[in-house]
Amino acid sequence: MINLRQLSLQRGVKPLFENVSLTVYPGWKVGVIGANGSGKSSLFALLLNELHADTGDLELPPRWVIAHVAQETPALPTPALEFVLDGDAELRQIERDLHAAEIAHDGTRQAELHARFDAIGGYSARARAGKLMNGLGFATAQLEQPVAEFSGGWRVRLNLARALMCRSDLLLLDEPTNHLDLDAVLWLEQWLRAYPGTLLLISHDRDVLDNVADHIAHLDQQRITLYPGNYSAFEEQRAARLALQQAAYEKQQREVAHLESFITRFRAKATKARQAQSRIKALERMERIAAAHVDSPFEFSFAAPGRLPNPLLAVEKVAAGYGERLILEGVNLVINPGTRLGLLGPNGAGKSTLIKLLAGMLPPLAGQIETGQGLAIGYFAQHQLEQLRPDWSAVRHLQQLDERASEQALRNFIGGFGFNGDRALEPVAPFSGGEKARLALALLVWQKPNLLLLDEPTNHLDLDMRLALTLALQDYQGAMIVVSHDRHLLRTTTDEFLLVAEGRAQPFNGDLDDYRDWLNERQRNLNRDAAQRVAGNNNGNGSANDRREQKRQGAERRQQLAVKRKPLEQQIRRLEQRMEKLHSEQTRLQSELAEPALYEDANKNRLKELLLRKAQVDKELADIEGEWMEVQEALEEIAREE
Repeated sequence: MINLRQLSLQRGVKPLFENVSLTVYPGWKVGVIGANGSGKSSLFALLLNELHADTGDLELPPRWVIAHVAQETPALPTPALEFVLDGDAELRQIERDLHAAEIAHDGTRQAELHARFDAIGGYSARARAGKLMNGLGFATAQLEQPVAEFSGGWRVRLNLARALMCRSDLLLLDEPTNHLDLDAVLWLEQWLRAYPGTLLLISHDRDVLDNVADHIAHLDQQRITLYPGNYSAFEEQRAARLALQQAAYEKQQREVAHLESFITRFRAKATKARQAQSRIKALERMERIAAAHVDSPFEFSFAAPGRLPNPLLAVEKVAAGYGERLILEGVNLVINPGTRLGLLGPNGAGKSTLIKLLAGMLPPLAGQIETGQGLAIGYFAQHQLEQLRPDWSAVRHLQQLDERASEQALRNFIGGFGFNGDRALEPVAPFSGGEKARLALALLVWQKPNLLLLDEPTNHLDLDMRLALTLALQDYQGAMIVVSHDRHLLRTTTDEFLLVAEGRAQPFNGDLDDYRDWLNERQRNLNRDAAQRVAGNNNGNGSANDRREQKRQGAERRQQLAVKRKPLEQQIRRLEQRMEKLHSEQTRLQSELAEPALYEDANKNRLKELLLRKAQVDKELADIEGEWMEVQEALEEIAREE
């Protein structure tokens, strides 16, 4: 298990943790959340032995293999697949040792190494690496492409695949979805749910935290508080805890006021002086309760657009692409005031291309685009962060948009995006990715657009800022089109979806769960077509009757597998619900057993009851986790058959 005991850590003059205690048991999947600067990345650095605590202890099992995503990837000539395979350090070491044993003609050593190679799945490692890369959006043709030829975002995906390739006991992931699109996020979510080790996941994606995490570690005010359950459960529990804290605070304030009133009235009276001194000491000894607050540091809204032409934009039989490379064709789209459209589609299908086309950043190859009189487009994309002037401040950027606005008005506005005090006047150069994204959004909001085109607007934004953006978009009076891997944002701010796939952009009649099913079915079809191509290459093209028979058999086989899969999926859900309840009870029992008063003679019977129940819960949890693993393996076997 991971054990932090009375741990304190300070970076420079800033204290990050103060007497923190935390226990994480093997197999837990813990979502790590907290405001920027609360110490999330420093916690990972502690676990990786890159930082050392000022006081207290950190314990990790000595033989645990820890995997994490590297921050940088050098421009290597290594093929991408080989780079990912390097993530399995033991596999690579065995390969080197085998080579040395072959040169030495040491048959005994070769036999030992081949046995170990087989035991760790070495013969299927390349297929495993290819599957990881495919899930993260890499095409088959890219597997042998040198690492140096990939862009920065794709190198981040390579680093993620390399970390997942490691057969680790502990996996540390810091915002792994930032550079992924929705289909890759959905795949990663499924992979993480099946991961057998211990997971610590820093994420600002509440859907990922809801679907993956079984505990939430909340970093706030130099403390780490562990909550059982997923993010939604954390919100409910924290709200209840804050309500209790506020009630206790208000009660204490009444008591303080009463004591102070007594001291003021009777301090100078000789007959009451001793009682007044007693109350002064009581006040000094009192451990003050802080007022509860969960106020977001961000608060902004989109001003009502000056004009709302109808339609804002009309697209008729448009084709889009780059040079001779056609990406989309036959696009028909009418955007009216109030349109709230989310774009769905596989990686590389053309979602960003469509956004650029509508923004006027990409000329159409065919067809017509008509704009309404008074159209004002607000376009947000990640490349705009790079266009910020590093030597300018946030206020200076705004002044370029509106020279007549007073500095105070600009500072009041930019304060809603978290740039308060001197921060509003500091150069942008040292800003984090999240701060730059907030500034780019502020510049967009200031311009009062009547059509918003947002391409992954939540990248680098923390949960508080995502909530502020979501609330602002819900009240926005213009039209908006959004590409995002943040399902909560899509679900709460859009009314309809457009599916961009196979060179087309067409209405999608379904929700995000239907889209996940669509992706899964698409992948099954791709796998089946690939298998049929291999069979055709081996046996000739075959007749039309043969192909029809293959399709019939394939459909029949998929139906049989679906019948086998459904009860297993239901059993998984039941087991996970039971595990969640047991984890909650386990956490409660651990809290009770940590109370010093429990070990006094008067509480022997209660201690015995708690220890007995703790043993029962631990055993039942271990049994259910074992059953869960068996059912999960059965599901994975069905998936392989598909």
